[in-house]
Amino acid sequence: MQHSDLSLYIAGEWRGLKGRSGEDVINPATEQSLGSLPHANREDLEDAIASATIAFEKWRTTPAAARAKILVGAARLLRERSEQIARIITLEQGKPIRESRVEINFAAEIIDWYAEEGKRAYGRLVPSRLPAVQQAVHKVPVGPVAAFTPWNVPATTPARKIAGALAAGCTCILKPSEETPATALAIARAFEDAGLPAGVLNIVFGVPSEISNFLIASPKISKISFTGSIAVGKKLTGLASENMTRVTMELGGHAPVIVCEDADAEVAAESIAINKYRNAGQICIAPSRFFVHEAVHDKFLAKFSEVSSKLVVKNGIEEDSEIGALANSRRLDAMESFVSNAERSGARLQCGGRRVGNAGFFFPPTVISDVSADDRMMTDEIFGPVVPIRRFTDLDETIFEANKLRYGLAAYVYTKSQARAALLSDQIQAGMIGVNHTFIFTPETPFGGVKDSGYGSEGGIEGLEAYLSPKFVSTLPQ
Repeated sequence: MQHSDLSLYIAGEWRGLKGRSGEDVINPATEQSLGSLPHANREDLEDAIASATIAFEKWRTTPAAARAKILVGAARLLRERSEQIARIITLEQGKPIRESRVEINFAAEIIDWYAEEGKRAYGRLVPSRLPAVQQAVHKVPVGPVAAFTPWNVPATTPARKIAGALAAGCTCILKPSEETPATALAIARAFEDAGLPAGVLNIVFGVPSEISNFLIASPKISKISFTGSIAVGKKLTGLASENMTRVTMELGGHAPVIVCEDADAEVAAESIAINKYRNAGQICIAPSRFFVHEAVHDKFLAKFSEVSSKLVVKNGIEEDSEIGALANSRRLDAMESFVSNAERSGARLQCGGRRVGNAGFFFPPTVISDVSADDRMMTDEIFGPVVPIRRFTDLDETIFEANKLRYGLAAYVYTKSQARAALLSDQIQAGMIGVNHTFIFTPETPFGGVKDSGYGSEGGIEGLEAYLSPKFVSTLPQ
């Protein structure tokens, strides 16, 4: 799919710009338009809800094995088209092409995993207190789903929501980010070509608040799944409460990293940098608040700065790019603001810190030491390639600092002590914790946070359960 093919996908139909308002999709590396994206009008949204509602009645009774066959077919097509789709991801999102290849193949892996897990949506039998009564708990699909996804991982996040919903027997209306639309449309095309019935999956775009208000207000929508900012997530949760609509909220994060005095500082620095700079730090679980023990601080800082300064920053479509453009001008402005504020407060810039070039939204890996505890970059989500580092001596105080914010998505700990690892894993308030590594996201494991970072999980058996409701049936045979 090329950006000239931008459209809506409703009731099995591809609806273009004709007769609709729209917006340009911008390449963040060049600031040039990639194409015009149509916005759904009221009739389009009504059709999407109607088609998802009608299709649900047949899809929910389709055997899990038959649903799985379609999901597996879609995953196979994504792999076959991975090079084309990876190019789309990079052009509209900015990340290096090598990361885009990994992402689209990971999205296919997610779909494959849900295809198999959908076959295991088991209920259970419950022994009865009454003679001859048979008691069974069934797992049934909750109904049509409205899902909302952001621009930072335009293949992975839609794949999680689409695959989880469809594997459970739900239908789905997806509103991806208008900044990265073609990736989601390529996924929809793969599902269509794999034989997905019309109406089971619908893709709409538009003014985000208008789309969400319309979809969530509909009593025919049974489930909301949202990935995005805390502020928007709270608003959508409030809207969903009007109809008591179930929600999964995967919101912002500001992941603390605690490097203890017994950690191998250089190994830790290299390990963390891999995940920190993935997608130029525009990942909600990216390590983002660094607490390094005094005993290993200088060695860690030197190694992290060395690794950071050597990374190649250039257009992500180039094969040797290691850091691509930030996704939009908003992120570029935010990085400049974080750095200038920290420098005014006395923090020390170790590398990076200034925009790269005059075209495109490029910002280099940036390491800042001696950052104060109340600096903005220690309290506000960074979502970019900036690394604030603080030294510590008291572990209890550091645990307090790690937990004092309302974020609770991910956290990372580096220590050789099993006792200390167990202590920190228990006391740090986060939905996901990596001990001595940062690879905490796989299709088979839950992905979600606590506190203001959200409610519910995607991935793992928890991700499938999010689209299922228990139905208890007690029968006295006649």
